[in-house]
Formats: sequence, C-alpha cells, structure tokens
Amino acid sequence: MSGQGGVMKNKWDGIVPPECSPNPKILKFNAGLEWEEAKEPLHDGIDVTITNGIGPGMPFASSLLKKTNSSFCVVGLVPCAVTGTKIIEWQKGTNLYNELVIRAEAALLEGGGTIEALLWYQGESDTVRLTDANAYKARLQQFITDLRGDLKLPDLLVIQVALASGARYYLEIVREAQLNTDLPNVKCVDAKGLPLEPDNLHLSTPAQVILGDMLSDAFLSGLPS
Repeated sequence: MSGQGGVMKNKWDGIVPPECSPNPKILKFNAGLEWEEAKEPLHDGIDVTITNGIGPGMPFASSLLKKTNSSFCVVGLVPCAVTGTKIIEWQKGTNLYNELVIRAEAALLEGGGTIEALLWYQGESDTVRLTDANAYKARLQQFITDLRGDLKLPDLLVIQVALASGARYYLEIVREAQLNTDLPNVKCVDAKGLPLEPDNLHLSTPAQVILGDMLSDAFLSGLPS
C-alpha cells in the first residue's frame, strides 16, 4: 500500500501526477501523530524500510473528492503500510498490528471525524512459500475480525486489493483467498492486469492512479444508501 510507483534502483523519480497533487482537503496523519496536508510520497516517515514512491492513497482521496463534488469536508489518510511484510506479521499482538491500532485511535483523538474504511493492499510476500499461501485466507480474516473488534467498529468497511503480481509461485492461491473472503462488508478490487514497474512486482505510477480510482469506486459503493 505504501507504493513503489516511479522508484528505480531505490530512487524515486519525483514525478507527481495531477491525481496525486496536494489538496488542502486531503490530510495525512504523520509519524509524529499529527495531521498535516498530504503529499507524495504518502508513506514517507511511515514506511522507513524502503524508498517510497507513488501509491494508491493520494489518487484514492483525489478521486473520492472529485466524484462526490467535494461533499467531504476533509479526507484524512492514516498511512500504516510496511513493504515486504507477510500477513502473519499483522496478526493481533504484533508490532505492526499494535502500531496500526495506535495510529487509528490517535487519529480520531487528534482530529475527530470517523473511520470510514480500511484500504488493504498486501500479500506478495505470502506467495513465496506454500504454507504461507495456504494459510493466507484464515490469517487475513482473523486480522480483519480482530481489528474491527479492537477499534470497536464491527461493520468497518474493508477494501482489499487482489494482487497484480507475486514474489514467487503461489500467487493464485493468495489471490483466490483475497477474492473470496468469507466476511461481511469486505470488498475486493482486482489489480491484475495493471501495468507493473520493470521489476515485474510493483505497480507503476499510472497503475497506482488507476487503482486509487478503483478504490474510490469500491468505497462509494460500500457506503450506506
């Protein structure tokens, strides 16, 4: 979810598409647990393990404002992604899970508002070993169930992305789990077929923009009528 669009040899090209431009109505909850105007790369200061590039977060927010004629006062993004992690590293009690909950709760205390959805794009690392791929569905569902419980949001909308690519051989097992989650109010956006960077793993910048637009469609379709 942090995004590698425009990153080549650990260097970001600095190209920001119009759909990812800063907007006073799009805020980011930063690493210091404070709200600020969002800009690319969205995960700078959050995912410190890599060089961040363009991800789907900013184009999601921009598309959402455009499609709703800016009826949202503010779209607050709370980036929490860490690249290259397995779903087991996000299970309840892990550092990543705890940090996600802390940031989500702190975002509400600092700015009010409500948590409307979780956007979840993860899983390439779970395609390497058969045991991880086979366990993915159960682990993903447990993660969602635990998170909803800890945030006291039992009906939280979760929009996940079915992988466009995988690190190794078991991509289709993980994709099958993502496309067929047995939980209510979980939507899946399929990234398969979107253009990749030359590493054949990460989505390109144009693909991230398209994905952001797809996520906004899924979000709006998941709102109560």
